[in-house]
Amino acid sequence: MSKKIAFGIDIGGSGIKGAPVDLTTGEFAEERTRIPTPDPSTPEAVAEVLYELVDTYDLPADAPIGVAFPAPIHHGTVRFIANLDPSWTGVDIPALIHRTTGRAAIAVNDADAAGIAELRYGAARDADGVVLVSTLGTGIGSALFADGVLLPNTELGHLEIDGHDAEKRAAESARDRENLSWDEWAERLQRYFAVVEDLLSPDLVVVGGGVSKKHDKFLPKLHLRAPIVPAQLRNAAGIVGAAALAADSAGGQTGAGAQSTRGQSTGD
Repeated sequence: MSKKIAFGIDIGGSGIKGAPVDLTTGEFAEERTRIPTPDPSTPEAVAEVLYELVDTYDLPADAPIGVAFPAPIHHGTVRFIANLDPSWTGVDIPALIHRTTGRAAIAVNDADAAGIAELRYGAARDADGVVLVSTLGTGIGSALFADGVLLPNTELGHLEIDGHDAEKRAAESARDRENLSWDEWAERLQRYFAVVEDLLSPDLVVVGGGVSKKHDKFLPKLHLRAPIVPAQLRNAAGIVGAAALAADSAGGQTGAGAQSTRGQSTGD
């Protein structure tokens, strides 16, 4: 039996990564390709990289393409932008990709894509109730689900806590910038997650991002009512989640509001 394949792309401030994804297993069907993000990272410059990524692989003409993007996405359009060129604001990403590659595509916030991957294939697979997937990196990304349905673009890293934008004090970048010990950083994470838990009462918290591979250094120091566990897909999650949502969209499972990780609607 041939594999069911979709192509996932994860656009970041320093690199743009892509790979075909086996939708049965959630694993890469071929080795991932990474190309540095152009400087300046204008839509036109990034579109050229996207074309190069897609052209690297011998993809079927109808292979769906999903893009994980570092900004809130509303019906495929960038609402505002922080980590790429400001000219992205108002850009319709699926239309841009179609003009560049001739292929249909969907776009989703990168944290939402990571969350979808973890619910479908990873640490929160088959989890019920309220699930929060949090990605720790340059900022704090968030994906919030209720019984498998995504509430998109939550941006919980921008909660104001103790007079500060939360991610400015608790993201992994803050640990690096301020040379915090694991204990010092865990205190800040504890404050952040405690506030979020009081607001949302999640049944499960999954922590992703590159630092999750060192989860033993900080997760055991956090004490919440809900279980808090490391992500399983880590840096592959954005590609995998975007590809899964693209396949959902190609299958006609569309919707303008909340999105289900269990095959109910799209991520754009």
